[in-house]
Amino acid sequence: MLPLQELSDRVEIQDLITRYAYAIDERDWDALDRVFTEDAIVDYTELGGKKGTRAETKAYLAEAMPNFPAFQHLSTTTRVDLDGDRAKAKTILFNPMVMEHEGKERVFFIGLWYNDELVRTEAGWRISHRREEKCWSYNAPEGMLPE
Repeated sequence: MLPLQELSDRVEIQDLITRYAYAIDERDWDALDRVFTEDAIVDYTELGGKKGTRAETKAYLAEAMPNFPAFQHLSTTTRVDLDGDRAKAKTILFNPMVMEHEGKERVFFIGLWYNDELVRTEAGWRISHRREEKCWSYNAPEGMLPE
């Protein structure tokens, strides 16, 4: 049987990953302050985005996401490796997105993993480093995603 602290840590980390998905899907960039540490590094480069601090990531998302009138971040199947007040997590993400392309609405799909490093803070678990890792895409506009 898992110790109570480990059960609590795992639930809190899963909730943190869920809060990230809701912050993005609701376009609530300030909610990311309760997901990432202040000095976090977020790396979206593998899918054509930017790498930066929490503040830089919020600014980037506010600029980039209006290009997509609809999207959903479906986070699932998280593996968590706990090590005291630190943890690593790898989470599958299925991400349908909508954008205008050549005058028409286009729906495309991306499959990726979130590779996270987490730290326990006074305010609870936070992500200190996130790197998106591309797995696959379907129907994305040509040239939109790096090869």
